[in-house]
Amino acid sequence: MEIEVYADVVCPWCYVGKRRLEQALAAYDGDVTLRYRPFQLDPSPVPEPRPLLDGLAAKFGGVEQARQMADHVAGVAAGVGLKLDFDRAVTANTFDAHRLIRFADARGRAAETIEGLFKAHFTDGVDIGSRSALASVAASVGLDAPEVRAFLDSDAGVAELQAELAEARSIGVTSVPTFVLAGRYAVSGAQEPETLLAALAEVERRESSDG
Repeated sequence: MEIEVYADVVCPWCYVGKRRLEQALAAYDGDVTLRYRPFQLDPSPVPEPRPLLDGLAAKFGGVEQARQMADHVAGVAAGVGLKLDFDRAVTANTFDAHRLIRFADARGRAAETIEGLFKAHFTDGVDIGSRSALASVAASVGLDAPEVRAFLDSDAGVAELQAELAEARSIGVTSVPTFVLAGRYAVSGAQEPETLLAALAEVERRESSDG
């Protein structure tokens, strides 16, 4: 079964959803192919990175609300073994990060690169809108940093990524994470592993009966 994962690497629920999907797949005995699809929560330019909590406060009605949201999601993330440090995280436009993921996917390193980007953003306080930082993340998963930097400094992959982002909107993806199973069935949100397992079993049953 193919699972398409629509996500953004500055989305904390996408990080949680990724880990929960991995937990579900560890208990699933079917064959699965993961395809990572890009989505941008906010395509606006970020001229200078600033503390993520400041950005959340401006968006969601104040510092107290932002802190409550951050503490809640950090607590949920801790439950699946993830450390989210919102006090270190900085805002970033993720267009180049998604270009890096496409670059890595062509070399069989998409999963490691996505994990590296989530950790860089949420745990290490790295500005993943910076091309030099992206090259460092790439190097940490075995990609060639100078090659990655040259790729990001060019126009390679720009039009293709813009088309993929437009396609996500055209098929109705409005929030992430969204998991599309077998090209037909969408599961939205960072669902519990048990819920994802049940969805996998149901899709497998439907696909078998259709076949």
